[in-house]
Amino acid sequence: MSGSGYSVGGSFGGSLGGGYGGGYQTNTQAGAASPSAAPAAAADLIVDTTTQTFVQDVIEGSHNQVVLVDFWAPWCGPCKQLTPTLEKVVKEANGAVKLVKMNIEEYPEVAGQMGVQSIPAVFAFKGGQPVDGFMGAQTEGEVKKFLDRIGVKIGPSDLEVMLEKADELRDAEGYPEAAQLYGGALSIDAGNVHALSGLAMCYLALGEKEHAKQMLDMVPEDKQDSQQFIAAKAALELAEQSEGLDDLAELRERVEANADDHQARFDLALALSGKGDKTGAVDELIEIIRRDREWNEDGARKQLLQFFEAWGFKDAGSVYGRRKLSSILFS
Repeated sequence: MSGSGYSVGGSFGGSLGGGYGGGYQTNTQAGAASPSAAPAAAADLIVDTTTQTFVQDVIEGSHNQVVLVDFWAPWCGPCKQLTPTLEKVVKEANGAVKLVKMNIEEYPEVAGQMGVQSIPAVFAFKGGQPVDGFMGAQTEGEVKKFLDRIGVKIGPSDLEVMLEKADELRDAEGYPEAAQLYGGALSIDAGNVHALSGLAMCYLALGEKEHAKQMLDMVPEDKQDSQQFIAAKAALELAEQSEGLDDLAELRERVEANADDHQARFDLALALSGKGDKTGAVDELIEIIRRDREWNEDGARKQLLQFFEAWGFKDAGSVYGRRKLSSILFS
């Protein structure tokens, strides 16, 4: 199972078909669809199952199409996040995947036989056998990657295409155009963290910090662990830190007058970052670390890490900074 310590298709995979068929005394002929039958209608793609109907819904059904089994319970918070995502992805698969939901509070037997110890737990069945699975809430993109691994390819949704294009425009500094696309994404999904965070980044780039803050304030607390939100929040903090540090000439004069004026050099790094000079900002912080690694409770290194967070892991400035930091820390 993906994200766990064992393989779904391995130790117990071979016994599921026979074990369930015999244990539940289900008539494996009645209602069984022919392997050549057409995909189920949209209304049949998402169903609830019971202990008695599990074999027909899952074991037999998986001979026609991939079946995802979603083990859930009414009291499970992550289940409430994951199930709508699974339903959305299944609907986009155009009949290639069926979702079978099992409430383990009402029907615990199957989950117990499959060794489910925490929920949500999702198993994929093909040809009567489990082939893979995962535990815990997953994003839409992660669910699609999971299905791709087992041979079900689902193209990106209109929302995903819009967000990808918006990101490309923002990376190319086309902030107004990117902002329009992020706004369009929010008209589809008003609480989309990616879109809210991307729009905040556009506002920051255009010097509108208050609007950026308003966007980030709209992100629910339970979704603030997303990478997009973390990056936007770090970028906002950087913008606020660099306020009043516009006079680069004065800061450079202070550093030239006293190379050990680490506060002046630190402020210069913030100002350079605010002006878009990422390598210059990195160089100033690296110089502080080289001269006094413990200054301000390791403040220069911590600030450098915040730069990386705000710029993004793959950003050229982050790559440059990590290389410089590694060379000085491990030299």
